[in-house]
Amino acid sequence: MHSIPDFSIELNCGKKIIAGVDEAGRGPLCGPVVAGAVIFLKHDFTDMPLITDSKQMTAKQRQIAYDWIINNSDIVWGIGQCSAQEIDDMNILQASLTAMKRAVGALNMSPEYCLVDGNKMPDMMIGQPVVKGDSVSLSIAAASIIAKQTRDAIMCDLAKQFPQYDWDKNAGYPTAQHLQAIDKYGINEHYRKTYRPVKERLTKNENDSQS
Repeated sequence: MHSIPDFSIELNCGKKIIAGVDEAGRGPLCGPVVAGAVIFLKHDFTDMPLITDSKQMTAKQRQIAYDWIINNSDIVWGIGQCSAQEIDDMNILQASLTAMKRAVGALNMSPEYCLVDGNKMPDMMIGQPVVKGDSVSLSIAAASIIAKQTRDAIMCDLAKQFPQYDWDKNAGYPTAQHLQAIDKYGINEHYRKTYRPVKERLTKNENDSQS
């Protein structure tokens, strides 16, 4: 049984404007890493749908929660991302932290304090990291939903341009079918070339061309 997040951490921070921050897409072989930032301006909603760790929700539950969050006038949200090229340039950890900073920067108000999922804080951000924060903090859980839904939509759009990889179904994760598609169709600009399965195939192709 999974824990249901609430506003306990937010209410005990001693601050009024608190942003929950989370990211999606650290593991895939391609596409951006996307972060969400969410500020709840009040804590006594009567119509709140299920909001928890996005990985524990069905696609329908995530969509319902996402629509409720983005259309609620008492919630402020922002999105940030780092491209595959940026991930290769700075590594996935730094890219994730950078995407989080960009998400907070995209908010239309400045938070006094940030609750960041994980065990690291982005540079110059005031707040605290919360391990497994999306299972305890509603603000972080909401941010995880924003990040997940946004990234999935990006991968579905990219799948229209590159249908052979089935990114709309695998979201860029290294499934067996996805790896087979890479072997058949090659690697394009949306792939993270420092990730091992991609790097190994690039090295093999380079070696094959030289032999």
